[in-house]
Amino acid sequence: MYNYTIYCILGSFLITSSFELEQHAARKANLNRSLWPLKSSDSLKYSLKFQYTYSTAYFTLPVDHFGFANTDTYQMRYLYNMDYWDKNGGTILFYCGNEGDIEDFAINTGFMWDISKQMKAMVVFAEHRYYGKSLPYGDKSFKDAAHLGYLTAEQALADYAVFLTSFKATTVGAANSPVVAFGGSYGGMLAAWMRAKYPQIIIGALAASAPVLQFEGVTPCEAYNEIATKTFARYGSNCVENVRRSWEAMTDLYNSGASGQAYLKKAFNLCGDVKTADDLADLKGWLTGAWGNIVMVEYPYPADFLQHLPAWPVKGVCDNLQQPYWDSPSTLVTQISLAAQAFFNYSNSFSGSCFNTTSEPDTLGADQGWGFQACSEMIMPMCADNKNDMFEASAWDLDSYVKECAKTYGIVPKPNWIMTNFLGVNVTGATNIIFSNGLLDPWHGGGVLRSYPEQNITAIIIPNGAHHLDLRGHNAADPVDVIAARDMEIGIITQWIADYQREH
Repeated sequence: MYNYTIYCILGSFLITSSFELEQHAARKANLNRSLWPLKSSDSLKYSLKFQYTYSTAYFTLPVDHFGFANTDTYQMRYLYNMDYWDKNGGTILFYCGNEGDIEDFAINTGFMWDISKQMKAMVVFAEHRYYGKSLPYGDKSFKDAAHLGYLTAEQALADYAVFLTSFKATTVGAANSPVVAFGGSYGGMLAAWMRAKYPQIIIGALAASAPVLQFEGVTPCEAYNEIATKTFARYGSNCVENVRRSWEAMTDLYNSGASGQAYLKKAFNLCGDVKTADDLADLKGWLTGAWGNIVMVEYPYPADFLQHLPAWPVKGVCDNLQQPYWDSPSTLVTQISLAAQAFFNYSNSFSGSCFNTTSEPDTLGADQGWGFQACSEMIMPMCADNKNDMFEASAWDLDSYVKECAKTYGIVPKPNWIMTNFLGVNVTGATNIIFSNGLLDPWHGGGVLRSYPEQNITAIIIPNGAHHLDLRGHNAADPVDVIAARDMEIGIITQWIADYQREH
């Protein structure tokens, strides 16, 4: 659930210090906060394809699994590797693709590749419908709600269930192969839900950083931003206080007139002017997204993930905010702009001459896809108070959210549907699920943080872990608790496989 931020075009605001403007900026930053906004660099894909080799294939699936009127079909892309697979019923490690190109997930989920040899397993990554190359209606997939309406978690899980059933039946040696589901973030939610919905197909699931409880009336809307603030606070209280005060500083400069507005544009090296309330909201939303994203990838080593980032990237931001810079709005904004460079241009490789604070078209449809999901069933409330967190104060307003979604996609959200349709608050309706969560990751506020031994549901807490760090490949810089978490996961999965083989 990383930030693919889609800025909806809102009407002009007459004043800039009002609650309305705060809400406007917050909606721009949070409406489509995605669990995994993967956009790995081309250079990373090139280098890791030599490390992780796979074949690519397509499988024909119904666009609608649950109705009888629409008989359209589409081609779901999947990747697979059988190098270490025991062709006499060996295990299948199956990744539940989430909101992005499946190749990005394949090269960023090294844990599955690392254990495939040990487990004599096949590795399969299935692409989520409406993402990457798995577009049910091609370039018309995002045309309107009629075409987008089949983009749901239920339809995606049905895709995976039908695919696996056929794949096992048609792959020599796989008929009795146990299948273990994996996923990170939204993909982790899908893995857990798949185990609950299709236990006859999936023997167990590793749901990493899966906020299955991040929904209306279950997890407090302030949880995400408060946890993000705590992660920043590891590098000093001044870092947090500078960010906390920066929102008012930007508003003060904007309200000071043309000179202040010009200062904002120059300080952040923006392509557009900051002359309207919407412009200011765009700038604040852009920064809110940056601070909300960087805490998720607080990895202990450099990573080409979202952006090219250093080890412990939050530290890179906070290194610019170690002193109390709030003596004047311009001084504070200057330091905030330097801190933002640590996220947007760490390696000085930014090829553009300026930064665009509004969203740009995504050729894979990831922005459009997650935006629709966030407006249909994946409604995850977020709010901030600027006291217990460092973000600009913004209340969670479901009515406004519903209006935004109706305006953008022509649909009415179903905020309670996920909790009704899947595991709900009481996750003990399923068995054999590992819920792993890193305490540096803001999404753990909506995760399952306790175990239920009678159902073989295990919660693994990783104090020094960011967003699904345990799913990434082994690295010499991995904290001890991440290594221990992976060892525990291997042990549990090995036991699931042994139990299945004993019974079959």
